[in-house]
Amino acid sequence: MLSESINYLRNDESWLKTVLIGGVLTFFSFLIIPAFVVLGYTLSVIRATMHGDEKPPEFGEWADMTVDGIKGFAIVLVYSLIPAIIAMVFGFAGILSIAAGGGDSGAANAFGGIVTLLGLLAAFVLGIFAAYVTPAALSNYAETDRMGAAFSVSELRPILTSGKYATAWLMAFVVIFAASVVTGLLNVVPLLGFVLGSFVTFYAVVAAYYIIGTTWGELHEIEMMEDDGDMPGEQPAV
Repeated sequence: MLSESINYLRNDESWLKTVLIGGVLTFFSFLIIPAFVVLGYTLSVIRATMHGDEKPPEFGEWADMTVDGIKGFAIVLVYSLIPAIIAMVFGFAGILSIAAGGGDSGAANAFGGIVTLLGLLAAFVLGIFAAYVTPAALSNYAETDRMGAAFSVSELRPILTSGKYATAWLMAFVVIFAASVVTGLLNVVPLLGFVLGSFVTFYAVVAAYYIIGTTWGELHEIEMMEDDGDMPGEQPAV
């Protein structure tokens, strides 16, 4: 599946156009709206691949794609906030402990340091867990078009505990990690590396979510829609 994910975008004759648009949007993602569009496109990739469609979706229906991306961002944000809040709570508790000792008490300083360390460790573990759950949450939303599905423990648990999903997640992680290494090497040439890195990042994200979407479809046994004029990548975003 790894090689198929790398070649996925090239299954369409206009793949260069898709990469060009996606790379430019990724480059300007700091403007927020382009980031929503890219995330909306990613959700379209998940929808298409979970139905077995090997042809990548094209950028279009910008309003729907943007709204879809905003919903996807909300899902990602919720899962990201949990480890961040834990880190802040433990960090604040550690600072209070040190402050309560007046900065002169070795025991208070040690206790505050331990609390802070435990908080950072808990945040790290929860961060990994959030990164593991988020692709499944996005996939469940993409399949059902229900925001609540992204947080349904009963629906997500069978997927998250399956070896097939764990393997797919690791493969997707490898793709993203490899892209980050390439981007890092490109950054040796500052401006050029930053620009090219945007295209590498977009390509890698699509490849990674090809793996996630395909695996989701296999686990849910979703059948590809047949000649009804409503292809997976064109499902309504709202």
